[in-house]
Amino acid sequence: MLQKDELNSSDQLQKHNLLPPSFWQRYQAPILLTIVGGAIDTIGFITLFGFFTAHVTGNLVLAGSGLVKGEDGLWIKLASVPLFIITVVITKIYIDKSRRQTLVLSHLFLAEALFLSAFMIAGLSFQPFTEAGDISVAITGGLGLTALAIRNTASKTVIKHMSPTVLMTGNTTQLGIGLSDYIANRSADNAKKLGHSAALVISFVIGALLGAVLYVNLSYWAVSLFIIPVLYLSLLARDSEFLQHIS
Repeated sequence: MLQKDELNSSDQLQKHNLLPPSFWQRYQAPILLTIVGGAIDTIGFITLFGFFTAHVTGNLVLAGSGLVKGEDGLWIKLASVPLFIITVVITKIYIDKSRRQTLVLSHLFLAEALFLSAFMIAGLSFQPFTEAGDISVAITGGLGLTALAIRNTASKTVIKHMSPTVLMTGNTTQLGIGLSDYIANRSADNAKKLGHSAALVISFVIGALLGAVLYVNLSYWAVSLFIIPVLYLSLLARDSEFLQHIS
């Protein structure tokens, strides 16, 4: 009887392993991370005089605009470039030197959550921000930028097969390509690709709207609500099955 039960249990386990992952299993990480990226980028932009925490491109454009218009805070936006690069270098060294590669992604998510916490504390401590070139803007923006620079590094290394969760230009382009492919050939594979791109773009929009609305109501405490999913993913990233799905 025991042997029969063991065989049944073994069969159930094999069937479970053969089942394809659900939509949420496969896409929960990119969706949650994209929502967080959109929210943090929006909160930083609203409060820090147009400073982008999620990517460098916007800061360089605004730096050029500020130079022509004679606006304050030019040095902060220019300083975001070396800070981003230094963060990427340090993160990549950690990834390469880590002795426990199975825990690397979990640790990167944890580091992102810690820097987002510091971003929130700095925002609560320094607000209201009154001068675009003030050191308080540089510190707060730098902490948020560091958090998402760690994320960007993870996206290019540990989870490089996952679509970027903070750079929406590429995802929006892919959405257009996916829509074109699906119109030409309504196959299941094209539908899956279209759904993936659409989920990311929609998630970023939702994150941006949530970030704005929650900031208006909760000030920088709103950031705490977006730290929670990153910590959740840090815990999930310790599970081998999750790592298989996310890659």
